[in-house]
Amino acid sequence: MKIINNPARDTWETLTTRPSISSEALVSTVDSIINIVRELGDQALINYTNKLDGVALQQVKYTLPKTVKGMSAELKKAIHIAFDNIHKFHQGQLEAFTKVETMPGVSCWRKALPIEKVGLYVPGGSAPLFSSLLMLGIPARLAGCQEIAVCTPPQQDGTIHPALIYTARLLEIKEIYAVGGAQAIAAMAFGTESVPKVYKIFGPGNQYVTQAKQVVAGQGLAIDFPAGPSEVAILADDSADPRFIAADLLSQAEHGADSQVIFATNSNPLIEEVLECLDSQIESLPRRTIALEALKQSKLVYFNELDEAMAFINHYAPEHLIINVRNPLAWANKVVNAGSVFLGPYTPESVGDYASGTNHTLPTNGNARMYAGVSLDSYMKKITFQQITQEGLENIGPAVEIMAEAEGLEAHRRAVSIRRENTK
Repeated sequence: MKIINNPARDTWETLTTRPSISSEALVSTVDSIINIVRELGDQALINYTNKLDGVALQQVKYTLPKTVKGMSAELKKAIHIAFDNIHKFHQGQLEAFTKVETMPGVSCWRKALPIEKVGLYVPGGSAPLFSSLLMLGIPARLAGCQEIAVCTPPQQDGTIHPALIYTARLLEIKEIYAVGGAQAIAAMAFGTESVPKVYKIFGPGNQYVTQAKQVVAGQGLAIDFPAGPSEVAILADDSADPRFIAADLLSQAEHGADSQVIFATNSNPLIEEVLECLDSQIESLPRRTIALEALKQSKLVYFNELDEAMAFINHYAPEHLIINVRNPLAWANKVVNAGSVFLGPYTPESVGDYASGTNHTLPTNGNARMYAGVSLDSYMKKITFQQITQEGLENIGPAVEIMAEAEGLEAHRRAVSIRRENTK
């Protein structure tokens, strides 16, 4: 990892740039995939799965078996614990709306209704992320979405990983579409013979998936937010255990070669200790090669003052932020931009990834400046209602008439004045 000392603020924009594929090549490839899927439907999905994943499919739709083999009792129990915690946390987000009388005779209120058709993208590739299906599926069910389409890359034999099947059955999902990448996003956005067209797409993915989501969002489909390669920032002082910091950095680095980790501190000795721990821990890591690639584009940043380090992290706007300092709750109040925050030495980011209850589908690439992570609200649309009595129209009508006249919208004015004139 590159060590940087007291970087000037005018260099922060460059230092916080994420790793990326050439944008021109990325856009061209994704545009081509989307157009071909729109034209050829299922056949395009089968062709791309063969070409990109090396898997020969006969069909895209994968009907879930009634029994799940190849799963330990311990893993099933762990999934149930995660399910319960995520369910509790998201159920707590249900809102009760009250009717507001803005003036006598004028009542306004809101009602939350589920988005009817949603698509969930669950990354696969080098690791089947059944945890993402929990994170996306539980709030979709709680919201009451009528149709839930799930796309995920198949295993090499064309099947779906047992843990994904088990999780899907917990969520009462009966079928999964065995397709990944930009082609899966295109299928859910526009529909194919097998994959239904949805109204909103959720889920993290690589840069191809993220680019595809942004393209279809420009063509009338809703998405949760741009969610690309995973990232973490850690703020620590000399009270932190370097072994914990190294473990947290590696837990993100092993996600993928395009992941990024940032460590900011006001302790030079801690930087040296963390580097030693990284060297020690990475040797026994099964995904060592992937983690090493991610670390090459990651940074250890030293600041004289911890406040400056916090300002740097707010500029970075990380997907995950770990605050491992004395009195972490006080420092939590200084957080401005982050997807999800983990406080204190015993709160590893991996707990939030799996089972604490918070959602792990979070904005990346600096998008935490303007987006929040997935929540129950993400699956709802909030419709406003209003009801005005005859008395209310007399109270509010004159103001509306004057404003409509000032804007030159005579029909707007008349919609009020005709009512007032004919109800006296």
